Amino acid sequence: MFMRLLAAPTPSTTTPGGATSISNGRDLFRALGCAACHTPTVGQTQASSFTASLNKAPVNAFSDLEIHHMGTGLADNVSQGGAGGDQFRTAPLWGLSQRIFLLHDGRTANLLKAIEAHGSNGSEATQVESNFDSLSPAQKQEILNFLRSL
Repeated sequence: MFMRLLAAPTPSTTTPGGATSISNGRDLFRALGCAACHTPTVGQTQASSFTASLNKAPVNAFSDLEIHHMGTGLADNVSQGGAGGDQFRTAPLWGLSQRIFLLHDGRTANLLKAIEAHGSNGSEATQVESNFDSLSPAQKQEILNFLRSL
């Protein structure tokens, strides 16, 4: 019963950096291509008569829940099911502000390093990470503020 009534993480609209910075970061997140895999709303819950709040509620997981090649930089060479050692399901970003360790194996606590790790030989996200690298320091900070608001 406890698990059935847990709410999804609620993103902040003001912290860190303020509402304008978070909004700008959200826009940049989409413009760079991050949202192609870290899809803001993946769908909705099934119909529920248990509680109205769970009835066809949006699932704002920031994931497409698909498996992608992430290249040699993130590869752990562990095969699971049909996924090879460089393939991972897109990690949901909801609740990111509450996490200490990042990436599929918790290898970093640094959000910039987690973003940079997306760009490596064979990664489907290399171009997106390259787009991030081309941003100004202020724009990068806005994306970090957006991500830390989740």
